[in-house]
Amino acid sequence: MILSLDEKAFSWFSNEFDIKAPLSIRLYPQYAGLGVKHKGYTLAFSAEAPTNAGYSKRVNGITFYVEENDRWFFEHTNTILSFDETLNEISVKYEENPNILN
Repeated sequence: MILSLDEKAFSWFSNEFDIKAPLSIRLYPQYAGLGVKHKGYTLAFSAEAPTNAGYSKRVNGITFYVEENDRWFFEHTNTILSFDETLNEISVKYEENPNILN
């Protein structure tokens, strides 16, 4: 798993979650009917401390993480978070990468 986000996406998180570092943002699969990567699941976010992080990445004082039991959703994947200016919200793109060791 690899997670990347651009500056505009980081700003979106800062505004959406009223971030004051240090803070942790959990990325997790949520059952929601439609899904790009896994049918029936979409990516969700919450501001909470990790219990058993299986992956984490620190950006500008904020830790973005995935709990160990949610790693299946991100296996062999580059997860790219960017800001969609047309929709004025976060955009998620997945790139399969079988060379990533999880």
